[in-house]
Amino acid sequence: FPSQTITGNFASVIHGLNSNHLTDQVIQRSKRMILDTLGVGLLGTSTEVSHKVTEYSKIYSSDLSSTIWGHLDFRLPPLYAAFVNGVAVHSMDFDDTWHPATHPSGAVLPAVIALSEAFPQKKKVSGLDLLLAFNVGIEVQGRLLRFSSEARNIPKRY
Repeated sequence: FPSQTITGNFASVIHGLNSNHLTDQVIQRSKRMILDTLGVGLLGTSTEVSHKVTEYSKIYSSDLSSTIWGHLDFRLPPLYAAFVNGVAVHSMDFDDTWHPATHPSGAVLPAVIALSEAFPQKKKVSGLDLLLAFNVGIEVQGRLLRFSSEARNIPKRY
């Protein structure tokens, strides 16, 4: 029997990831995924659902704030900024996809960017830190997808 639970092993692997694991190929693919997601997200800011979420979210305010893509007039707390920007990405449905159907970058990138903006000025994250966080998020999502029996049933339902 393994000495660690599946969850413990999963956490150890994820916790052990660092920038040394980012090969040149991973960095190049990550940059392409990020650029694609930003483009789709900016286009998505023009959709009706994105407008609705943006207008509704204006009721939230905080000293700690992150950018809402396509809007220079207001900012939101990181949680809400990630949500609004994620809706913009998904509203176009052109963001990257795995099989079974999930959209990894649209869920991860808005959260990573919103959190990175919320750091105090003296603790700002580097580009490499952002790439690592993005890839850790993608890795977590991929492993959860692989572990999920529910995800394996998605193709049968459609």
